[in-house]
Amino acid sequence: MHREKRSGSLSTLELRRDKFVELRSGSLGVRLAETESEKDAARALRYRVFYEEMGAIPNESIRNLKRDFDEYDDFSDYLLVIDYNKISDHERVVGTYRLIRKENADKAGGFYSRAEYDLSVLQEYPGNLLEVGRSCVHPQYRNRSAMQLLWEGIAAYIFYYRIDILFGCASFPGTDPDQYAEILTYLYQTQLAPPALLVKALPERRVEMLRVDPHHLDHFRCRLELPPLIKGYLRLGGYVGDGAVIDQQFNTTDVAIILKTELIADKYYRHYERRLRDALEF
Repeated sequence: MHREKRSGSLSTLELRRDKFVELRSGSLGVRLAETESEKDAARALRYRVFYEEMGAIPNESIRNLKRDFDEYDDFSDYLLVIDYNKISDHERVVGTYRLIRKENADKAGGFYSRAEYDLSVLQEYPGNLLEVGRSCVHPQYRNRSAMQLLWEGIAAYIFYYRIDILFGCASFPGTDPDQYAEILTYLYQTQLAPPALLVKALPERRVEMLRVDPHHLDHFRCRLELPPLIKGYLRLGGYVGDGAVIDQQFNTTDVAIILKTELIADKYYRHYERRLRDALEF
């Protein structure tokens, strides 16, 4: 019933089902990668951010190529923020997200997050699934414009492919969960997903999120100290899964994020409906 309610807005997108539409803001644009060179530029940006800046540990191939990649990249779409004032692809790609739809995850043998979480409840959920990950932005572009474009791109992708559930792992820097004891407890106490969406950390990798007495939490401070990406998901109505996971390779403490996309429709799409419609006009 909810999809019927917004079908009038979606009909505009259907005018160009052959192409994912680029959205622009000044010199910046957001769209899917169209060439191998653009995909390579995204992997190079991921390497600079994850390995050189954030201290991830590369294997020999990643270190030699200075590219972040794994077996899932061949089954993914690359969402890019592009600065058209730059000349080469490797300069122009200043932000990226890796997007894996269920039909492509099945070809890859499963979703990337299955190495950390039991995704069976999502696999049983009716509708289309989208896993998001490998999100990063060049340090010089970590401002409202670039981040806003990434959100717009994801929203447009969701409507284009009729995605019902968006999920993935979001990270805290470092591998000491006690550093985030209050925030992890806050997330567990206030943002835990309902049973139909509650993914759980694999038993052998599970880190307890309930780490302090929840009655003594300063909720305002916890919300303030959330990483921007996690804060953004929660503002759109997202939930967290049960249990954190330590990712030694990427030097992070991960939590699962689950988001019903109808909430994006209610809170996000109406604001950008005009921009999406204008972009689709011939």
